[in-house]
Amino acid sequence: MQTARQDRVLDEAFETADLHLIRLFGISASTAMRYITAAHPERTSKLPR
Repeated sequence: MQTARQDRVLDEAFETADLHLIRLFGISASTAMRYITAAHPERTSKLPR
């Protein structure tokens, strides 16, 4: 059951790529950002070291 929920959140992150995941699924901001990063790695900026 947990895997189905994770898949649903990830699918939603693919479609929307915004933080409404917090309200929709009741998850924290950091968890929502992890899903968004997994769904859209090209949109995340990495600072050069």
